[in-house]
Amino acid sequence: MDTQETSQAQIQTEYIKACKLLLEQQAKRQGRQLTYHISTFGCQMNFKDSEKLAGILEQMGYVETDTEDADLVLLNTCTVRENANQKVYGHLGMLKSYKKRNPDMLVALCGCMMQEPSVVTYLSEHYRFIDLIFGTHNIYKLAQLLYTRLESGSPVVDLWEDAKEIVEDLPSVRKYSFKSGVNIMFGCNNFCSYCIVPYVRGRERSREPEDIIREIEQMVSEGVVEVMLLGQNVNSYGKTLSQPISFAELLRRVERIEGLKRIRFMTSHPKDLSDELIAVMRDSKKICRHLHLPVQSGSTRLLERMNRRYTKDSYLQLVEKLRREIPDLSLTTDIIVGFPGETEADFEDTIDVVRRAGYDSAYTFLYSKRTGTPAASMEDQVPESVAKERFQRLLKVVAEVSASRTERLVGEVAEVLVEGRSDQDAAMLTGRLSNNLLVHFPESEDLIGRFCNVRLDEAKGFYYLGTRMTK
Repeated sequence: MDTQETSQAQIQTEYIKACKLLLEQQAKRQGRQLTYHISTFGCQMNFKDSEKLAGILEQMGYVETDTEDADLVLLNTCTVRENANQKVYGHLGMLKSYKKRNPDMLVALCGCMMQEPSVVTYLSEHYRFIDLIFGTHNIYKLAQLLYTRLESGSPVVDLWEDAKEIVEDLPSVRKYSFKSGVNIMFGCNNFCSYCIVPYVRGRERSREPEDIIREIEQMVSEGVVEVMLLGQNVNSYGKTLSQPISFAELLRRVERIEGLKRIRFMTSHPKDLSDELIAVMRDSKKICRHLHLPVQSGSTRLLERMNRRYTKDSYLQLVEKLRREIPDLSLTTDIIVGFPGETEADFEDTIDVVRRAGYDSAYTFLYSKRTGTPAASMEDQVPESVAKERFQRLLKVVAEVSASRTERLVGEVAEVLVEGRSDQDAAMLTGRLSNNLLVHFPESEDLIGRFCNVRLDEAKGFYYLGTRMTK
């Protein structure tokens, strides 16, 4: 482990202890345990960050509650789309009323939205009750920042433009005992013209492979059987290290970890998905048969405007190679509708790619203008009514393609990792196949966290209904 990381982790551990003493005094005055609640917006990396934040808070003595009417509320924000910002403002309105009833309540905001200077200025002018604001680069400093707030009684704002060090050796509270995300890198160097992520997450920084392996080995010793390797573009992993290695080589090393049953990863950029990576996936016994490969648009003209650095034809050739090498692969994607300058012909190219690629599912989005990105100032912004009409047509085609893909497995028996009770029907369990599709089936809770074989009886578009097979 890097000595700088070790020293920073030790510093934060001391701040956790100092906060704990202050909070014990507050809990004694109030005659009860102090509670916390984290509301997380956005991507898998934000949810991973929230697990770290929860770990730090629980070591201080806070107890989690499922309501934002808590002693400390932390909003871990996303800013990829405008509606994510609006959700945060909505939550803040509610928190203001809670804080009036409980003046000792602390309200903290972190994450990508806080890396936008205009947002922070707006917050300081309109939401003066916020106690703590920090960003994406200094998540690990929560204890230090909270101690400063508790000691001074004044709001604390700590925002960095970028970061070089990676500090991961801090407590964490996993949502699941049997599966977990693992950060392998941070930031992004791609600068797609519509995307604000490189500006709020910074440039690419990879973790040392030894640290990643050590973290996964520790997780496996605690009962984790499935990991999700996380990065904005995992295909770029290792390029910034003093001794560079490829993402494919990292996967080989992770696969050798005894006791680990499944490996997932996201996200892969089509521009640099290597033949080496495809071969590792093909030959692996642990890497799941699922690849998330964002296309964003099927139009070569728009892809150039988006700065995606591939064409419609090269993307489809990559899909063809994947299908040939890994026939049972499940492919999912991201698609933006209404990007500036999108014509009906461009949109039809996107529909064509959806049909030819045969996605198992797709995350579809209306283009959201993000201030500071090149696309925000492009001419030919698509009228909202036109974009929404196309969006509905896209959803219909995606549903048709997905249904035909899921139908092909009906009647087969598949290995499933049981994740919990179904949100739709409490009498059913929910499990995930290697290809990332869900199956709901009736069984008892003692199967949660375990693998079992399930017959896929009925396809329901994006998921299955099934029956557990005991023989």
